[in-house]
Amino acid sequence: MNASTDREAQAELVAARKQAAAEAAVALVENGMAVGLGTGSTAFFAVEALARRVRGGLRVRAIATSERTARQAQGGGITLTSFAECRRLDLTIDGADEIALGSLDLIKGLGGALLREKIVAAASARLVIVADSSKLVDRLGARASIPVEVVAFGWETTAARLEALGVRPTPRLDTAKQLFRTDGGNLILDCAVDAIDRPAALDEALKRLVGVIETGLFVGMAERAIVGGPEGVQVLTRAVAA
Repeated sequence: MNASTDREAQAELVAARKQAAAEAAVALVENGMAVGLGTGSTAFFAVEALARRVRGGLRVRAIATSERTARQAQGGGITLTSFAECRRLDLTIDGADEIALGSLDLIKGLGGALLREKIVAAASARLVIVADSSKLVDRLGARASIPVEVVAFGWETTAARLEALGVRPTPRLDTAKQLFRTDGGNLILDCAVDAIDRPAALDEALKRLVGVIETGLFVGMAERAIVGGPEGVQVLTRAVAA
């Protein structure tokens, strides 16, 4: 097996694990629920699985965290709603770039939708994360940078303030090598960090900076993580401090 074939086989394996986790999460959706739909490669499988259940007769309303997910959901026959009509969601299914074992604190935002994802998560009774086992870490920041959404005006000065705080920001670029724009027209600075000891404190410090809109640190929000790995699908629940 050459290197290219080996990479393809590994990618197929990871995709199968993501799909298994997504389908297990979608099994939690009940008739009549209002559901939040995440953005990213694993959330894609969840939307596809939910669309299949809808075609089988399941009745749900959904709010998507990105225009991309909204198009996918509509194409699959899922009824979309808005916060003007539905202020509280029963369940949100989303992916993550890193999941801290025990706390289930997260780094999210690789898909560029972190602000909408956090708004949807905060409006949800339950946030269920789907991922493959490579996303599990002992401490956040072990592998992933923290996406930080910032106002486009004066972003260079915002980046300097972030750097003074001790993180290492890099502006995200799109496929055309231009500054990446979120659905809300903002920019994302991907902030490299060392392993994070206190995610909540760092999240608050970042959000206090002028120009910062939101961060990809999701602290204390996930109820459970459904993870596909070599041993099959594993369900992790958040450890609650005594």
